[in-house]
Amino acid sequence: MGGYRKSGHAVYDIKYVIWITKYRYTVLRGHIAKITRELIWQGCEARGITILQGSVGKDHIHLLLSCPPSIAPIRIRSI
Repeated sequence: MGGYRKSGHAVYDIKYVIWITKYRYTVLRGHIAKITRELIWQGCEARGITILQGSVGKDHIHLLLSCPPSIAPIRIRSI
């Protein structure tokens, strides 16, 4: 089973995608973009979420995340 992850009682492949800044302000540049990447990476690592792909634009962040089914989608946005 390629790409699937396993837990004690489940086999899963859950992925999520995008975050946007409020009012699409272009604030994710330079030093702030670097800090944002670092914080997202740390938050994902602490929660057992795998970042498969990602990029930071000026006003949005594209992420392809693989996470365990024990984490609700609403909780992922609070990384």
